[in-house]
Amino acid sequence: MKPASFLLFLPLLLSACAAPPPSDSGLPQVLASTDIIADVVHQVGGEDIALQTIIPTGSDPHAFSPAPQDAAKIARAEVIFLNGLGLESALQPLLDNARENALLVTLSQELEAPPKSPSTPGGAADPHVWTDPHNVRAWLPLIVQALSRLDPDNASGYQQRAAAYAAQLDVLDAWIVEQVAAIPPQRRVLVSDHEVWGYFAARYGFTLQAALIPGYSTLTQPSARELAALEDTIRQSGAPAIFVGRTVNPALAERVAADTGVRLVFLYTGSLSAPDGPAPTYLEWMRYNVTAIVNALK
Repeated sequence: MKPASFLLFLPLLLSACAAPPPSDSGLPQVLASTDIIADVVHQVGGEDIALQTIIPTGSDPHAFSPAPQDAAKIARAEVIFLNGLGLESALQPLLDNARENALLVTLSQELEAPPKSPSTPGGAADPHVWTDPHNVRAWLPLIVQALSRLDPDNASGYQQRAAAYAAQLDVLDAWIVEQVAAIPPQRRVLVSDHEVWGYFAARYGFTLQAALIPGYSTLTQPSARELAALEDTIRQSGAPAIFVGRTVNPALAERVAADTGVRLVFLYTGSLSAPDGPAPTYLEWMRYNVTAIVNALK
């Protein structure tokens, strides 16, 4: 993480205008690009904001194509929370036409990147910061400052809820460390469908052995030569599992699993589960994934 003094430069992340007038509902109209970001914003905003999400639950953020109703959401929003690092590139034309005085808050742009794997294309940025709870914790001051700027009467409530949620993230981090300790160090090896677990691996001592798609997006495919080399790497590593996101087409992973004899373990990556599923909030999302990873590797 870069120094806390970065917070002094928050206005550079926000469009330089006074807060817009209140909406007809009387609540700030808040928009988040993904449901993971929306859940974290909700933990801070509570019932004091009217919150919507652009990319629906169960969608792959990398493959998302905005619809006309998304343009309408962006046009109405008074503050829009984004991940950054290229995750919302498909939304950029709509964001360029957001209301003139909307606050645009990029949460992850200044987070320190994890080491790149050999298969990562040069110059690409890893957008999957939420796989490390410390990064989500770093979002909280930016969320508080943006909501407080828009709605100063409720600033103390935003601060109090952010502090309580930060404590929950600290508990989550300690729990993950405890769970990972059950995996022998030599078995802390991750093979995934694309380069999604870099921040998690750097935080908790895993090695990124291979990714079926060589890069941070799900929109590319490996060549036949790359696929053959990948399967050789998986066989030689002795990795027991390939971790596949539930929003990604599993066809490639199923082919590699059939060729190598490695089992597939499905995780939630770019999206939460449905409200009645096992990962409807970020905290539950993280616990579900860590439990599945630990059970597959220990």
